[in-house]
Amino acid sequence: MVEDKVVFITGAFGLIGFSISKNFLNNRAKVVLADIQKDRVKAIAMELEKEGFNSTDFLVVDIDITDEQSIKNSLEKTIDKFGKVDVLINNAAIDAKFDKTGKSSINESSFENYPIHLLKKSIEVNTIGTVLTTQVFCRQMLRQGFGNIINVASTYALVSPNQNLYDFGDESGILFKPVDYIVSKSFIPNFTRYVATFYAKKNIRCNAVAPHGVFNNHDEKFLINFAKLSPIGRMCEVNELNGVFKFLASDESKYMTGSTVIIDGGWTAW
Repeated sequence: MVEDKVVFITGAFGLIGFSISKNFLNNRAKVVLADIQKDRVKAIAMELEKEGFNSTDFLVVDIDITDEQSIKNSLEKTIDKFGKVDVLINNAAIDAKFDKTGKSSINESSFENYPIHLLKKSIEVNTIGTVLTTQVFCRQMLRQGFGNIINVASTYALVSPNQNLYDFGDESGILFKPVDYIVSKSFIPNFTRYVATFYAKKNIRCNAVAPHGVFNNHDEKFLINFAKLSPIGRMCEVNELNGVFKFLASDESKYMTGSTVIIDGGWTAW
């Protein structure tokens, strides 16, 4: 049960973040949707209200997870409204997407030519931003005497990308899953273990979810490649992730800490 738990989600306006936010609300949790897209704060709040959610049950805030003061400000707003924070979900991240709208922004350089400034940017957000957000929230969790942290990892925190997935055999040439995401996400499982063991006796838990291949309007060539390489033969529907986040946020998982739960359709099983 997650009823009346206060769940704070970074990157909440994105595909996964928005889906789990609504699922938590449907299960009577209090939800803070936090995202760097400041210009969408009002629109997201209005969208939730149109879908029938009560504004007393949610808060929409802007956050820059690379800025400690921004994190503190969003946490203060959370405490002002709900009086506590039970769960932090570190979901915000930079990731090169291969759906129809994102593919044009992918840097097509192979590893030996990959721009280091893009690697630094991803490390600043995905790695340092996750650490910084967790630090700020751990202080609050220590003050209140309890807390639960869920980090969002990736299959690519566990195995290397199969670059054949991005070879469509046509005039567009070979695209590559860039190294920045792999480097910046690979720390998540061990960071999760670090936080989990550091605070195990302080009533603060920390686990991670490693999703893979979430469908978001991908084109047919990508879907065909993915199906060939996936044991289950298809991509993940975003709502198929809701259950694992709900479970880890609930007391049903209270003896779990330091674990990484893999939701990948068997991708890492062969």
